[in-house]
Amino acid sequence: MFTKGEEKKSVAEMVNSSNVIAKETTIKGDIITFGNIRIEGTVEGTLNSKTKIVIGESALLEGNVETKEAEIAGRIVGTIKCTEILYLKKSAVIDGDIYTKKLIIENGAVFNGICKMNEMESSDNSNTLKKNGVANDEKAGAKKGKEVVAG
Repeated sequence: MFTKGEEKKSVAEMVNSSNVIAKETTIKGDIITFGNIRIEGTVEGTLNSKTKIVIGESALLEGNVETKEAEIAGRIVGTIKCTEILYLKKSAVIDGDIYTKKLIIENGAVFNGICKMNEMESSDNSNTLKKNGVANDEKAGAKKGKEVVAG
């Protein structure tokens, strides 16, 4: 059906695509995308992107977020999981837990919940640690290079 060249091109187009949910738009349901997505309106459901999610100042998301990278300026009520970097702008309001590798918080951002850094990595290795008799807390304490930038 597709040649390998055409298949690679269509995958590249999906990853480089951008989706926008406008300011006065409300979506009820889960959103899954391989490309970038920007939310300015309201979403009630899970938001999942393989690349980057941007939540604008006017946005409200009631549901969980899973992505590689996120920039939040609006309000989220739910869990955020970023495999790379999470950036909370000064207007961000987060009511939920955060799991990320790197976290940058501007002065003025509001965060109500717990934050676990490198959680994606530790959950993958939890069974190995239990077999070797090492508790997750001991592993977390031994990790170095966790980065939090505030202000």
